[in-house]
Amino acid sequence: MSTNQYLAVYLGDKNGPRGKAWMALPEADRRTKEQQGMLAWKAWAEKYAAAIVVGGPLGKTKKVSDKGVGDISNNMGAFTVVKADSHEAAAKMFENHPHFTIFPGESVEVMPVLPIPTI
Repeated sequence: MSTNQYLAVYLGDKNGPRGKAWMALPEADRRTKEQQGMLAWKAWAEKYAAAIVVGGPLGKTKKVSDKGVGDISNNMGAFTVVKADSHEAAAKMFENHPHFTIFPGESVEVMPVLPIPTI
């Protein structure tokens, strides 16, 4: 059973082809695209405001394991939790998202947030 909440994780590899092409842009062009991207992202957020639970950019990552705590790098750049009637409906919210249509992001992965199992 789903909670009707879905976690969307924005992925991108700064060392991949899209990330390298972005960084190769002249700074003025990159700044212009950043402004366009932020306006488009804001418009997306306004369109889905009633469905957005929480979200934001992600910072540096610490990995915790049986070996301790250490700094790592991964491809996660941001997240959003949305409410939707189905997994498919949640995924459709991210079609043509500025994360990958304007910014150099590669994809958005959407997964259900499941209830914690009870004993």
